[in-house]
Amino acid sequence: QVQLVESGGGLVQPGGSLKLSCTISGFTLAYYAIAWLRQAPGKGREEVSCISTDGSQTDYSDSVKGRFTIIRDNAKNTVYLQMNTLSPEDTADYYCATDIWRPDRSSCPNNLDGFRTRGRGTQVTVAS
Repeated sequence: QVQLVESGGGLVQPGGSLKLSCTISGFTLAYYAIAWLRQAPGKGREEVSCISTDGSQTDYSDSVKGRFTIIRDNAKNTVYLQMNTLSPEDTADYYCATDIWRPDRSSCPNNLDGFRTRGRGTQVTVAS
């Protein structure tokens, strides 16, 4: 059974940091690019970051570039999102996702529409 499970969310003050984890099971992480996305109440999903299978390619949205870092540990079946200098605009439900039908694709595509196999998410709230 394919599963992605996010953890690490919570309440943090503006300027603070959080590290999210995405632990997978039911498939071989090393074959798949993984993305982090987020959705705030009343807004559409936003592509936050993506990492290629070997970690050599990392992409970030303009809104998080320089503040967030995505890394992966294939041996631990886990992808992380280190988030620094958080602001209230970062408040959202964060989830990881992959395109489970494309184990042949090692890199992150320009369009993540196919990244529909996802976890349930973890809530991040940035407030004082």
